[in-house]
Amino acid sequence: MSTQPTNPYGAFIPEIWSQKLNSMLEKECVMLQCVNKNFEGEIKNQGDKVKIITPADVAISTLGTGNITYNELEPSSQELLIDQKKFFAFKINDVASVQANQDIMEAHLTNAKKAIEQVQDSFLLGMHAQADVSNIVGTEDAPVTLDKTTIYEKFVNLAMALKNSDAVSATKRPWVVINPIVESYLLNSTEFIGAHNVADETLREGAIGRIAGMDVLVSTNLTSVDGKFYVLAGTNDAITFASQLAKIESLRDKDSFSDLVRGLYLYGAKTVQPKALAKLIVADPTV
Repeated sequence: MSTQPTNPYGAFIPEIWSQKLNSMLEKECVMLQCVNKNFEGEIKNQGDKVKIITPADVAISTLGTGNITYNELEPSSQELLIDQKKFFAFKINDVASVQANQDIMEAHLTNAKKAIEQVQDSFLLGMHAQADVSNIVGTEDAPVTLDKTTIYEKFVNLAMALKNSDAVSATKRPWVVINPIVESYLLNSTEFIGAHNVADETLREGAIGRIAGMDVLVSTNLTSVDGKFYVLAGTNDAITFASQLAKIESLRDKDSFSDLVRGLYLYGAKTVQPKALAKLIVADPTV
């Protein structure tokens, strides 16, 4: 006589969940296209720190008749604190077949991905507060008013701020993250270059096109704050990010024919180059 498995929801293997969810986040999360993960290292617990070493500037001198003098370089260090701790936890009733289990697993992975992206994108978009003061277009008291006739000029000013800060180079192409409201102005601007017209150049994953030399990405998580939007721009050198899907596990619910699934996601970010970050303060037209 055959024996039924104690866990009919066995398709939820933690290792599979972890690998698939990490892969989905890497490919599609908007703000992960705009940061670097140079110092990620191993993250196992909330509160872990990633040490970042910044090389010192090298001075250039004119060669004369005297001896060469050597400057002693003193690299600086700072810490990236993994201080964001998020979890998901839900209950799923038993299902009839392994195939059905697999389908449900995929659907819930997608929903977990969306939930993580929302909190993660909102967190990273909040780094606008650390943009160098010289890279801010508009003010808190006088935010910029955008429409299809003014958007190009303001985005040129945003791109120019990054160039004047020496953040942009041939190998460091800037990006800008907008929301659907700003996107509607952009799509009506004659200067906007849609993704289908960018020719042989490579855009970031999910970019809708380019304006003023910046790859344009859209996030619904760039929301209004006190009647203003903070449109964020920069290069991938500006923000360093580290994350870890620390654990996914499935437990049998002792009180029902269900499985309990929970996951722990840890992450942190730091603006290591404020001059490689810029923002446009925009008046919310719906207020």
